[in-house]
Amino acid sequence: MKLQNKVAVVTGGARDIGRQVSLKLAKEGAKVVVNYFDNEADADETLKMIKDAGGEAISVQGDMTKADDVKRLFQKATFAFSGNVDVLVHVVGGLVARHLITEMDEEFWDFLMAVNAKSTFLTTREAVPLMPESGGSIIYFSSQAARDGGGPGASAYAASKGAVMTFTRSMAKELGPKKIRVNAVAPGMIATSFHDRFTKDEVRERVAAGTPLKREGEAGEVADLIAYLASDEASFLTGLNVDINGGLYFS
Repeated sequence: MKLQNKVAVVTGGARDIGRQVSLKLAKEGAKVVVNYFDNEADADETLKMIKDAGGEAISVQGDMTKADDVKRLFQKATFAFSGNVDVLVHVVGGLVARHLITEMDEEFWDFLMAVNAKSTFLTTREAVPLMPESGGSIIYFSSQAARDGGGPGASAYAASKGAVMTFTRSMAKELGPKKIRVNAVAPGMIATSFHDRFTKDEVRERVAAGTPLKREGEAGEVADLIAYLASDEASFLTGLNVDINGGLYFS
C-alpha cells in the first residue's frame, strides 16, 4: 500500500474524479479527508464506498474560495488524524459556464479566477505548515485547456488553469527545500458529469475519435496517476504538469 498511514486532504473529493481519487488513496492506505461544497449526499456515498473498501475517511463541507472555510477544513483534518497532512490533492475547480469575451462580465471572470486559481493558493497556504519535516506531496488539477486555450467560451477557464500550471512550477521551487513535491495533472476528455453538462455529445464523440486511443478517459485512470504522484514512487518528480488525454495533445 503506497500511502500507508498518510493523511490526504482531497478538495472536491466527493464526486466524479474527486470521488475516485478519494477512494484510490484510501485503498492505498491513506486516511482521507473528503471536502465537498454543497452535496452532502455525494460526500456520504463516497465515505460509504471508502469504508466498505476497508478505508478510513471523514468528510468536511467548505467553500475553497473562502479563507475561513479552508482553515476550518485543515483544522478538522488535523484534529481527526493526529496533526499532520502528508498529501493535498486539490481537485476543486470548474468551467461553470461558457461565455465569449464580448458577453463576459467582470463578476464571471473574477469568479472563475477564484474557483480555479485563488482556491489553489488558499489550500496550499494552509497545507504547507502542516506537512511533516520528512516531506509531502501536493497535486493540483490543471486542464488540457491550459495547453491549447480551450473551446469557444472557455477563455476564463483556460486562463485560470494556465495560472495553476505556472503556480505548480513556482511552488515546486519554493517548497522543494522543505521536501514537498508539487505537481499537477492536466486531464483531457474524461468521462465525468463536467462533460455531461458542458460538452455536446457530438463534440465528445469527435474528440474521442481523434485521440490515438480512440476513447474518452475514465476518472479511475486519473486517480491512478494521482496515487502515483502522491507516493514515494514519484520521489524525484516535482514541478510537472502531467497530461492525461489519450495522446490527443502533446505538451
